[in-house]
Amino acid sequence: MKRSSTGGLVYSTDGGRMCPDCRHPRSDCTCKATAKAAPVGDGVVRVSRQSKGRGGKTVTLVKGVALDAVALAALGKQLRTACGTGGTVKDGVIEVQGDHCELVMQTLEKLGHKPKRAGG
Repeated sequence: MKRSSTGGLVYSTDGGRMCPDCRHPRSDCTCKATAKAAPVGDGVVRVSRQSKGRGGKTVTLVKGVALDAVALAALGKQLRTACGTGGTVKDGVIEVQGDHCELVMQTLEKLGHKPKRAGG
């Protein structure tokens, strides 16, 4: 068994690699379970349009949706289907290709969210 200079267990043949946060074996780590359970967002869904850094191409951004990663991906799929375009979900932000702010806001209202228009 090796110990780091801070005194934490680094590796054990009994449990394998250890999580640096909760000090449990990686297979029994409780940190990731609590991180996935907590949704990201402040409760206000913001819909904005952006073209910076995209070669002049416009995308519609949806930020602040308090859903986990799986539900956020499903919502992104519904919004892309409603707009008939492509897009992606990156870092908790849904990106829909094109300027579809009004259509995205209508779709979000139908799904029970309360969107606000952000930006200009």
